[in-house]
Amino acid sequence: MPTKPFVLVLSGVALDSCSMILRQLSSAPPRLRPRPSRLDTLPPAGPPAPHPTWWWGSGLPWTLENSSPSLGRSLHSSGCVLMDRPRRDKEPPHKRRKSSEEASGDDPRTGHQGAARARAQTATDRNQTRENGTRTRQERRSSEERTQTMDPATRTSAGARTGTFSPGGDLGSGHVPVSPPQESLSGSSPRTCRACPPLLGLGQTARPRPDSGFLLLLRDVSPELRRCWETCGPTPRPPGGCVAFDFSVLSYNILSQQLLEDNAYLYRHCPPQVLSWDHRLPNLLAEIQQLDPDVLCLQEVQEDHYQDRIRPALQAQGFQCEFKKRTGSKPDGCAVAFRAARLSLVSSHPVEFYRPGDALLDRDNVGVVLLLRPGGPGSVAPPLCVANTHPALQPRRGDVKLAQLAVLLAEIRRVATAAPDGSLCPVLLCGDLNSTPWSPLYSFLTTGRLQYQGLEISMVSGQENGSRGQRLLQSPIWSHSLGISQQCQYQSQQPTVEEAVSGLSVGELGRPPADSWTLEHGIPLRSSYRHRLLPDGRPEVSTFHSRTAMTVDYILYSPESSCSPSGRGLQLLGRLSLVGRSELVAVNGLPNQRHSSDHLPLLARFRLSLRAAANEEAAGHVTLTDEEKRL
Repeated sequence: MPTKPFVLVLSGVALDSCSMILRQLSSAPPRLRPRPSRLDTLPPAGPPAPHPTWWWGSGLPWTLENSSPSLGRSLHSSGCVLMDRPRRDKEPPHKRRKSSEEASGDDPRTGHQGAARARAQTATDRNQTRENGTRTRQERRSSEERTQTMDPATRTSAGARTGTFSPGGDLGSGHVPVSPPQESLSGSSPRTCRACPPLLGLGQTARPRPDSGFLLLLRDVSPELRRCWETCGPTPRPPGGCVAFDFSVLSYNILSQQLLEDNAYLYRHCPPQVLSWDHRLPNLLAEIQQLDPDVLCLQEVQEDHYQDRIRPALQAQGFQCEFKKRTGSKPDGCAVAFRAARLSLVSSHPVEFYRPGDALLDRDNVGVVLLLRPGGPGSVAPPLCVANTHPALQPRRGDVKLAQLAVLLAEIRRVATAAPDGSLCPVLLCGDLNSTPWSPLYSFLTTGRLQYQGLEISMVSGQENGSRGQRLLQSPIWSHSLGISQQCQYQSQQPTVEEAVSGLSVGELGRPPADSWTLEHGIPLRSSYRHRLLPDGRPEVSTFHSRTAMTVDYILYSPESSCSPSGRGLQLLGRLSLVGRSELVAVNGLPNQRHSSDHLPLLARFRLSLRAAANEEAAGHVTLTDEEKRL
């Protein structure tokens, strides 16, 4: 029944007639009652009431029909938390709740004679109705008193207005496609709300929360994010008696608990129980153990959690760990771990990007650079340089990110120049780089060159959609006092003209000389991922929460035959596939019941051909150990 015509009819009726009409409508069968408007279906603010009313009775999307009696009430869903629908203050207190027979439509008296049946109500029924209204008001007051005594996090979840989850945008807009209906806890199939994300759970049963009035309904089987292993070309063993070392690398931003709590608005789509550290840590450790990497690069590792639980757990799995905390007040940092049975530590180099008095390098981000050697202690196999970092987040400060990466690349070049001839050993650069594929910053890393004249600062990382008319990058980007050149090398490492020309390939000799508007770094790097899904070409997504869905995490490596005349480099054997936006929507975004970070782990497998070591053994200069020969 439309709202406005209904108001016009009442305007011409006496006051006592209006009261009679309202009483008749309150007891009318469901099909005769006025359909609530779209605005009426939004959940109101305030604490949840223990009992719903017919105003949003059967027929609304979130009603669980044909379920167990304890679950047969109207519920409001957000994530996998279903809350009792609060009674509106504007409803007449004498509105009585429908009986189970009326709600199911089995009452033989119900039908088109609903108005006549209402007029024939007995005095006992009317007294019972008034008693129900009084009891409901008392229960509502008790619920409000309980809400006032809750802790802030629980009160926010219980009383805040919640909307539908819109991935990559604000809450309250958009719709999420849901999976096919599953069996309810009572064995019947409930009606599924198409505007709400699917329910999650791991074999848990529904249980009321006495402190908040919630009813948590967790499915017996939660949605699983399916990722497959992608093989990157044939992987034959090296010919001619060469020795090869196959190993895997995992890069993972595990989401610091402190940062999660400081930015709780990003995770309003998540049930509170999946955001607790006691729930997240076992999931994260189990995921790492299942992926079984040889080298592990973690970002957003909270220092106290690292010292108390993460490092002991990794050491129990056979890892040796190195950690660098951020230099400011933030408690997190970067960690690199490696299996001590397969790799040995040559040197460890923490990198701080903060420079006192420098307006550009005033952030507390850090990095870690390790020089590892395949095999155990005493191995003579060529080393491997592994770097892990997490640059500044700010999308509009591309100048800060470029300066921070210049500091890191200068340290990588210094550490990786291990050969007597000055050639680079293979390099792995992992981390959450806070930049998107094919952005100017990504191109700078993968091509080794960036011409930045006329480039807006906000467009460097690719996180901003479209130009905002902000200021342009200036030359030089960072101060000369930093001691790092435009070639991303320490000034003391700057080669002479003869050394620079002799080290260039034919293709590099054909390039125009670097000018004051060009950055270079000279470390050959390639991404382990292609950043597009096959066969439809959708973009891969490595991070996903209520504000964004994009790729910002990378495993960059030095490809084979690119590091030195000896041909030492890395061959990509395979990778764990990423997924697209729709696949993450189907599992309620990140974090969720199974995946406890807002990032996905990246895993790639490489082969390092130890030609130089094998040649030296043939010449009688060194002797490879049995372990190195087996590798």
